[in-house]
Amino acid sequence: MKSSSQLTPLFHVLIIVVVSSSPLWVSAFPHEHQNFLHCLPEHSSKSYPISKVVYTPINSSYSSVLNFSIRNFRFSKPETPKPLLIITPSHVSHIQAAVICSKSHGLQIRTRSGGHDYEGLSYVAYRPFIIVDLINIRSISVDIVNNTAWVESGATLGELYYRIGEKSRTLAFPAGICPTVGVGGHFSGGGYGFLLRKYGLAADNVIDAYLVDANGMAHDRESMGEDLFWAIRGGGGGSFGIVVAWKVKLVPVPALVTICSTIKNLEGDAVKVIHQWQYVANKLHEDIFLGIVLTGGNTSTQGGIKKPTATFYSLFLGKVDELVATLSTTFPEFGLIKKDCLEVRWIESTLIIASGVFQTVESLKPLLNRTPSTIDSTKIKSDYIKKPIPKAAIEGIWQRLKAGDIEAPQLVFVPYGARMSQISESETPFSHRAGYLYKIGYMVGWKGQNLKAKNRHISWTRELYEYMTPFVSKSPRTAYVNYRDLDIGSNNKYGKTSYKQASIWGLKYFGNNFKRLVYVKNKVDPHDFFRHEQSIPTL
Repeated sequence: MKSSSQLTPLFHVLIIVVVSSSPLWVSAFPHEHQNFLHCLPEHSSKSYPISKVVYTPINSSYSSVLNFSIRNFRFSKPETPKPLLIITPSHVSHIQAAVICSKSHGLQIRTRSGGHDYEGLSYVAYRPFIIVDLINIRSISVDIVNNTAWVESGATLGELYYRIGEKSRTLAFPAGICPTVGVGGHFSGGGYGFLLRKYGLAADNVIDAYLVDANGMAHDRESMGEDLFWAIRGGGGGSFGIVVAWKVKLVPVPALVTICSTIKNLEGDAVKVIHQWQYVANKLHEDIFLGIVLTGGNTSTQGGIKKPTATFYSLFLGKVDELVATLSTTFPEFGLIKKDCLEVRWIESTLIIASGVFQTVESLKPLLNRTPSTIDSTKIKSDYIKKPIPKAAIEGIWQRLKAGDIEAPQLVFVPYGARMSQISESETPFSHRAGYLYKIGYMVGWKGQNLKAKNRHISWTRELYEYMTPFVSKSPRTAYVNYRDLDIGSNNKYGKTSYKQASIWGLKYFGNNFKRLVYVKNKVDPHDFFRHEQSIPTL
């Protein structure tokens, strides 16, 4: 693949020694780490001077570069640990130099692609660290002859969708609905969207990758080996290396698809339909995705009364009349009507679903915007459901959504079945496959950084999570790794996490695949260079 960031020389990179005097970016650095800065140009390409993409705290652009991709204000406070420097590589040798020099000088690395890290693990550490921000490693090359694409880790989902849409009306990629999410972290943890029942996860459709390992060596699928290639497709980001680019398989879709949005806000009606949805959604034809978003809090106030809403979102790979006819037979309680639906191109559906505004779009350019419309403080948790939960439990959720002192609580119900039940749980590290009816994401957001508001919103989420305990998966209570949650199990902010500690959350995220992930970690990174609070441990 040829791209603006020159991935072609990956396997022919020479270590070039650059002799230079100490520029300002070295001399102003903390004395104990100045040797690290001297190291960087010695291990990067002379043709692409690394000094141009290094930002230390004395650089006027340091704060803007750091803050640009922070998507959670919980980790943008004055007391939040800051990196010694930020590298925004424009060439693979910059990544190699960052790894080699950080490893030899005792610094940790945090790798950021889009910044949608719910616990800030991609840009916060509690020991001396640097950030490798992949914002300049973002080229995309779409091959409609072979139905593939190379996409670099710093690209966003919106950018990937836009480039696919430029080339074809009938090709798509099964990934998430938020266009500002970076593909690097999204693919690393699995990555799901409205096409998961037809084509599985984003990680299920990765067929090659370029990666820089803990020794600073660059690999493709063949040279990294199948164990490591298996691990990076769902084993979570930040454990095995820095994935520079991914080769993905594009999937066929009709020239027009149907998307629908139906809102129910009467408590009895909504609870009844949600309860029945559990028996239907995972059994629908694979071409139909029908999910639910529950919202509440003080944003849902109508006339001074807290009124939660249930919004049913559907994507159908076909025409609207067929979808209405199918659901009127299989799910009559839902009552889908044609006026709640639009027939659009798949690429248009990605923008409409992301915006939440159900109307035809005039331009696809917003998919290229890397910055979300709003950035709040957030907390997220997740669960998987194996059997329908009682109607009384849904009523309990509904009552909690009426909390007037909570700003933006949201529950997302994601149906499984179809393709998700056909892929073996050991095919990738993502083990939540057959036997699961649906997934729940518990999300809450609030404005500002007030400590009382933070504690109130996080406590609300934890209480709801505790309330759900009898109704969700058990032994272990499973969770989605891309919804990182440091409430799960033990973690060590300042050093290595033991295998015993890590197994608490590792089994929740990866099930029986956790042991194989640890095996791969011991094999490719035995000294645990790539690590964070919930990275895969060594034995």
